[in-house]
Amino acid sequence: MADGYFPKWTEKTSGVVLPDERLPLGQTVVIGVQHVVAMFGATVLAPILMGFDPNVSILFSGVATLIFFVVTGGRVPSYLGSSFAFIGPVLAAIAGGAAAGAAPNIGVALGGIIAAGALYTAIGVVVMVIGHDWVEKVMPPVVTGAIVAAIGLVLAPIAIGMASGTGPQNADGSGFSRWIALITVVAVGASAVYAPGLWRRLPILIGAVIGYVVYLVAANGLGFGPPIDFSKVGAAALFGMPNFSSPVFDARAMVLIAPVAIILVAENLGHLKGIAAMTGRNLDPYIGRAFVGDGLATMLSGSFGGTGVTTYAENMGVMAVTKIFSTLMFVAAALIAILLGFSPKFGALILTIPVPVLGGLAIVVFGLIAATAGRIWVENKVDFSNPRNLITVAVALVLGAGNFKLTLAGFTLDGIGTATFGAIILYHLLRDPPAD
Repeated sequence: MADGYFPKWTEKTSGVVLPDERLPLGQTVVIGVQHVVAMFGATVLAPILMGFDPNVSILFSGVATLIFFVVTGGRVPSYLGSSFAFIGPVLAAIAGGAAAGAAPNIGVALGGIIAAGALYTAIGVVVMVIGHDWVEKVMPPVVTGAIVAAIGLVLAPIAIGMASGTGPQNADGSGFSRWIALITVVAVGASAVYAPGLWRRLPILIGAVIGYVVYLVAANGLGFGPPIDFSKVGAAALFGMPNFSSPVFDARAMVLIAPVAIILVAENLGHLKGIAAMTGRNLDPYIGRAFVGDGLATMLSGSFGGTGVTTYAENMGVMAVTKIFSTLMFVAAALIAILLGFSPKFGALILTIPVPVLGGLAIVVFGLIAATAGRIWVENKVDFSNPRNLITVAVALVLGAGNFKLTLAGFTLDGIGTATFGAIILYHLLRDPPAD
């Protein structure tokens, strides 16, 4: 790669396009739109589930991507979107959760998100100074997998409540809600398996559209459920300022949410390794800078009402299919996302998504979070005949699934926190015994 902080992008019109190469401007914009579409479903779903303003989160996903681009010197192709790892701790911090409603005390959650970003940034600075090997020693695959699985299990009751019509915004408990949720689940699965080409990379978006259309026909057209109200969409301005929020720094919420940084470290590290394999480039020198960029972006997003952010596997999937890795396409995608963030009408349309549809999406997404643990263990050949590994995972799963809470010095950790620290501490306490 070229010397200097930023690469000198050379134009290329065919074949594999590497990070320090670029497409012509028109093609760069088109590919940027494609990456916005890829991140859209998940980036919008996360803030809705937490009760955040999706416009703000879309806006700051673009801002976050630009920050990441600058901090990494334009050498790591990644899009930063809303992180699902924050959902459980955020809902715990706001006392019961939003689950598709407006968060009652969003400021407290934002303070915790900023704390997580600060911790994440600090870890990145340490990695820049001494390297990243220590991260993998502290959190080997057996531990990161256990933590990821616990997150998915903690969130499961929220998804089922929304899908069953028992969530706070859909308390009718009707069978109609369950059928809509199941149709959405099937639509997501069918899209992931059977959709052609790049569409197969967008199952959340496609499933949401199909579930939305089915609900619209069944409720607004046939009267089987509460109709979708489009009045706010018509009243909203096409362009305007998003509804920013200010953080409140509550110690309890900060302790609850800050440990999410550990998950983001493991997630980002895995993504960077994946991108390195796809591009044939050694990205290890940029791991610390990537952590810092992600951490700073999370802090800025939390300062104005956005969610915590992370690098997105959805966009990695698009790169894997297209073989286009130019970092400049993510600049284009970020600018498009920022433009969408300044459209109240766009945000109002997003908020018309019915709760049963969100419930169906949540079942899939939260389930995939838990299932990702299996992939981590398989890919890293974790040996479950080793009692150390088996007990670490077993305890973390039950702590997470049961949402085990622990109060220390006036601070309460929820199931994700106890599973996270429990897995790390237990793994290192249970040292392998000496050979007989």
